[in-house]
Amino acid sequence: MNRSLIYKLGAIALLIVLLLIPLLMINGVISDRQHLRDGVLEDIARSSSYSQQLIGPLMVVPYRKVVRTWRTQAKTNQRYQEVSLERGSLYFLPEHFELDGKVQTELRSRGIYEARLYHADNRISGHFSLPKQLGIKEDFTDYQFEQPFLAVGISDIRGIENALKLELNDQRLDFVPGSQVGWLGDGVHVMFPRLDGQQAVELAFGFDLRLQGTDALQVVPVGKTSKVSLTADWPHPSFIGNYLPAQRNVTDQGFTANWQTSFFSTNLQEILTNCLTEDALATENVVAGAAPYISSEISSDHSISVAKTGGCSVLTTRSLGVGFIDPVDQYLKSDRAIKYALLFIALTFAGFFLFEVLKSLAVHPVQYALVGVALAFFYLLLLSLSEHIGFTLAYLWSAGGCVLLIGFYVCHVLRSARLGLSFSSGLAALYGLLYGVLSAEDYALLMGSLLLFGLLGVFMVLTRKLDWYGVGQKAVKPDDPNGGTVE
Repeated sequence: MNRSLIYKLGAIALLIVLLLIPLLMINGVISDRQHLRDGVLEDIARSSSYSQQLIGPLMVVPYRKVVRTWRTQAKTNQRYQEVSLERGSLYFLPEHFELDGKVQTELRSRGIYEARLYHADNRISGHFSLPKQLGIKEDFTDYQFEQPFLAVGISDIRGIENALKLELNDQRLDFVPGSQVGWLGDGVHVMFPRLDGQQAVELAFGFDLRLQGTDALQVVPVGKTSKVSLTADWPHPSFIGNYLPAQRNVTDQGFTANWQTSFFSTNLQEILTNCLTEDALATENVVAGAAPYISSEISSDHSISVAKTGGCSVLTTRSLGVGFIDPVDQYLKSDRAIKYALLFIALTFAGFFLFEVLKSLAVHPVQYALVGVALAFFYLLLLSLSEHIGFTLAYLWSAGGCVLLIGFYVCHVLRSARLGLSFSSGLAALYGLLYGVLSAEDYALLMGSLLLFGLLGVFMVLTRKLDWYGVGQKAVKPDDPNGGTVE
């Protein structure tokens, strides 16, 4: 291989390496703009409401228990009975829990950035089955029950948009702020009439909850059997949590999804027991009894004194829900596009090199560099325009501008309108293929592999009869219209 060809290939390789500098700078701009956008969205959520998670309702029955303990006096060796009073709470999960939600989304703008908020109209209903003596099998007379209440955990109570009223059997009761259960976090609660606990009781409940949030809506299916139905006008749902919907229907106008769970799939009975044992409030007791809220792993005296050690995080992970986010936004697409930049520049330079060796034309490294810089500017134009007119239009305008500019320049570099138009057509086809790769989420790797294989095949076919040893021995002067040669 002659020296001229080696120098030319070395100069092209050096230019590709140098073009990494502006590409890295543009990639940094993409990251900065994305972080700025995320900060604005966080600020909008801070001013309205964050993602919402609904836990409950749970029924809580506070109690006081007389504890009699026999002790022995050290000096006289006489036994005596010590009486103390312990406080605790019984927790009951619903026998059946049902949530029917209808969600509408809206955009909130701040500058050029937009955040997607949702308003969920939820109807929550179900019933509790309280066993006889509230599940306490021994020493029932030692218990004094205080006024029970229904607790609902709501991760961001600023999103509550309506006055909450509970329908309990034939009564209507008002909710008040605060869940009154530390490990539930923020929320609301409503006081119940007192219970004597002697007989089994069935309590049917229902209430309407209009909730505003951003990004995602999650529900913890707390019932022994739970049904959750969501309908929304968002056509790109991302189903999240531990449980996928049993049925779902996604169209261009929105989606409908239905979940159904039981204690066998959620294991909430055991999780709540462990939660109360490990993370309940100081001096609180966990009392064995009713199946909806306790397991059999309790000592014979049916009570455990526990201390608070942290939040009950395991319970919150047993959730289901949906995310209302764009699957691929302009920053992610721009970031994906710039990952192909080096390959794109290499393919364009390879096209230039083919014209050189097949048409015996001379292209100066500076001309390679100018075309490479124009290709790099495409990504900066794409980023800046997509923030204002959307990614698709931004891609069309940016790619069209670069194709026209490079095509005009190449027509003069190659001294042929026909060759310049051919080069521009190939470049436009590359941009079209790149857009297809960026738009395909599941088939991006396959499309990219087929594209590279096809381009390699074209290069091999066009150069199959080329004498590589003779390449570069003769070259046409760039400024000689008569085709004179330079030795």
